[in-house]
Amino acid sequence: MTNILFYILFAVLGAVCALGTYIFVRKILLKGQKEEIIKKAELEAEGIKKEKIFQAKEKFLQLKSEHEQYINERNKQINEIENRLKQKENSLNQQNSELGRKNKELEQQRESLKAQLEAANRKREEYEALRQDAIRQIESLAGMTAAEAKNQLMESMKAEARTQAQSYINDAMDEARLTASKEAKRIVINTIQRTASETAIENAVTVFHIESDEIKGRIIGREGRNIRALEAATGVEIVVDDTPEAILLSAFDPVRREVARLALHQLVIDGRIHPARIEEVVAKVQKQLEEEIMETGKRTCIDLGIHGMHIELVKLIGRMKYRSSYGQNLLQHAREVANICATMASELGLNPKVAKRAGLLHDIGKVSDEDPELPHAILGMKLAEKYKEKPEICNAIGSHHEEIEMTSIISPLVMVGDAISGARPGARREVIESYIKRLKDMENIAQSYPGVTKTYAIQAGRELRVIVGADQVTDKDAETLSTEIARRIQEEMVYPGQVKITVIRETRSVAFAK
Repeated sequence: MTNILFYILFAVLGAVCALGTYIFVRKILLKGQKEEIIKKAELEAEGIKKEKIFQAKEKFLQLKSEHEQYINERNKQINEIENRLKQKENSLNQQNSELGRKNKELEQQRESLKAQLEAANRKREEYEALRQDAIRQIESLAGMTAAEAKNQLMESMKAEARTQAQSYINDAMDEARLTASKEAKRIVINTIQRTASETAIENAVTVFHIESDEIKGRIIGREGRNIRALEAATGVEIVVDDTPEAILLSAFDPVRREVARLALHQLVIDGRIHPARIEEVVAKVQKQLEEEIMETGKRTCIDLGIHGMHIELVKLIGRMKYRSSYGQNLLQHAREVANICATMASELGLNPKVAKRAGLLHDIGKVSDEDPELPHAILGMKLAEKYKEKPEICNAIGSHHEEIEMTSIISPLVMVGDAISGARPGARREVIESYIKRLKDMENIAQSYPGVTKTYAIQAGRELRVIVGADQVTDKDAETLSTEIARRIQEEMVYPGQVKITVIRETRSVAFAK
């Protein structure tokens, strides 16, 4: 047992000695590797240091070369600038010497002129002395002073001038009486030739072009409901026939036709065509048309060179585009009268701008909704006075049909210009005017009944559509109303064929979900 313990203790001691020997040898080996790694790292660091120093030297040499090149270029530019400055200095020195020489010459000329002026003053004094001496001698010989002789001569010349002037006036008046008619005809003919314009006749039909017959079918709608909705909203008869790629819009009122045309255009572009959308687009187009009317009035004033006009008068001028007088477009007629008046005023030596302004405004009473019982000339004059136009312009507007006395020289020019524009061959059609008047009278008869909201004469006056309010007129009242309107039209109007009166009453209930 003791031997076993001895062997075990001996083995443990041997293992401890082996372990210590291993650790000692390991430390010696690690120390040698560490020194080797440190030496290797120092060698690599020395190499990197040398390489960086070399790169820094190269960079320094490169920057030094670039700096020297930049310095050389700057020195070159400075030398060029110094050369130019020297040249300019030399040029200025030459100019300075030249100016000095000219200054000396001017000084010499000034001295010479001064001497000549002194000599002229001496001669003038001598002349004045001689003149005064001559006047004294003449006064002594004539027995009167110079002032008395001057007054006597002036009185004699005045009497002779009066006689000659009266004779000239009498001759001029006689000649004017002989040539007045000829001169007036010359001015009018010259004005007509210089103000030639195309004949503009309003009709009752507008052609709306479409791209294909497929769009025509969409416009008609199921069982024609879109057409009926559009006719009810605009009061325009829409004719869809076999004409390729075209739809006819028929109405005597140009405003209604324009609203229908613009509404159709927007509906075709949008693609959504149904009764609710039609009513929405028509309402929107009517507002847009008001803006277009204002723009037309402004553009007309700019084209004619007329400025400072009240905005309400500009709006009335724009509304002329959608009105006609005996078939003649009212705006083109007003523009033509304005140019004619300006030309005649120039020929007569008057103010052409005032004449042009009066000519443009002479028919504004036709497009106003105020006091429809007044003649359009008187109504136009009142509107011009309301919006602060000059008195001569107001008088020219009110007297162009001789309904008031002419007090301005411009007034007869406006009357003649209106007659020239309306009397040109083809300018007006009495038949169209009577046709439009008949349709308006037909609409006014229906409009006079209570509960009527809208009236539309369509199909050239062969049908009258009356739209009534559902809250004011019952179904029974609608039947009675159509009969009553038919009776009045039959008694009060003259028309060819027969007129169909259609009373439309519809009930709508609207609510909003919020």
